[in-house]
Amino acid sequence: MFDLLAILITLSAIFSYVNHRFIGLPTTIGVMLISLVVSLGIIAANAVGIGDIHALAHSIIAPIDFNYVLMQGMLSLLLFAGAMHVNLQELANFKWPIGILASIGVVASTFVIGGATYVIFPIVGIDLPFIYCLLFGALISPTDPIAVLGILKSANAPKSLEVKIAGESLFNDGVAVVVFLIIAGIAAGTMTFSVSGVVTLLAQEALGGAILGFVLGWLVFFLMRSIDNYQVEVLMSLALVLGGYALAGKLHVSGPIAMVVAGLMIGNRGRAEAMTDVTRKHLDTFWTLVDELLNALLFVLIGLEVIILTFSGDYLIASLIAIPMVLVARFMCVGLPVSALRALGNEFTPHAVKLLTWGGVRGGISVALALSLPASPERDAIVAVTYIIVLFSIAVQGLTIGPMVRRLLGSSNKPA
Repeated sequence: MFDLLAILITLSAIFSYVNHRFIGLPTTIGVMLISLVVSLGIIAANAVGIGDIHALAHSIIAPIDFNYVLMQGMLSLLLFAGAMHVNLQELANFKWPIGILASIGVVASTFVIGGATYVIFPIVGIDLPFIYCLLFGALISPTDPIAVLGILKSANAPKSLEVKIAGESLFNDGVAVVVFLIIAGIAAGTMTFSVSGVVTLLAQEALGGAILGFVLGWLVFFLMRSIDNYQVEVLMSLALVLGGYALAGKLHVSGPIAMVVAGLMIGNRGRAEAMTDVTRKHLDTFWTLVDELLNALLFVLIGLEVIILTFSGDYLIASLIAIPMVLVARFMCVGLPVSALRALGNEFTPHAVKLLTWGGVRGGISVALALSLPASPERDAIVAVTYIIVLFSIAVQGLTIGPMVRRLLGSSNKPA
């Protein structure tokens, strides 16, 4: 385990240096693309008969449980770190767009993408049962907060647009995970479908997670306010994240939502009322470093995963079809709520739907959920298509959202 961690950290450091020194892309995009190029080089070497390096790389990557590493390891830390730097008042100003897109939008997108997949994929020779099409819809619907927050830092987007995209991405992954688990339970025969049961489970997970995050955040805020020692306060924030996420799992409530709420609590009220300037500086530095380091590790892993995945011509063709299909579904599931909210007096620019659609980047959470499916031909197809969509989303959408913002909105900070 130590050797594996040492290799990943070393690769992350090397790729980050190369990107910063010679390429200059946003860190998340740069390290992923470099690791992807290295992976493709290893695959090409294997294809021409240089097999030792591929076997070595495969032996390093194959034992890594990507789903466990992200969902049970990195995710809690990354969500808390991201939420800490979101202004709660600005988030509250856009509570209706964020809330609707993160809940109804995810559920609607699940069924739109699932239905389209069921109709279109057989044309290219991939026959998925409808329940697996819905699983694909659920796992590819959420915008990834880890990818989104990293990319928005360098996109120079208007603050209102940044808050909407970041706020939606912070909350919609928790909803999507619950929807995915419900559909997976139905597919496995461990759950029976009922509207009341689904609504109850969603409420338990989402509301329960929010309540737990608020209670734990308030408790740590109260304790921080009673002392002035930045070492202890940083340690308390780390305990809040790791202990709180583990407790959420035991209580069967949403750990991601709990961490977002706790991060908002500590990052806003805690920073304003419970910390001295010295503590605030050290806490911000610590969580910024955690965010940057784990992001580098995660996106190196995403790039390296291609070494162990199974691809075929059918999967590649399906992926090329799925990319615009997912974008159209996103456009529909953003456009309808935005139109309704605009009619009710909420302020959006004419370009809001375009920017929210293109800025809805998919990332590691989608890959992790796909890899959590039990081994089957359906899983192989879903994992391959999901992986290619995520690569496109991070690389193409991530690199072009900044220019798109500047072209559509200019340099003004218009509301979006």
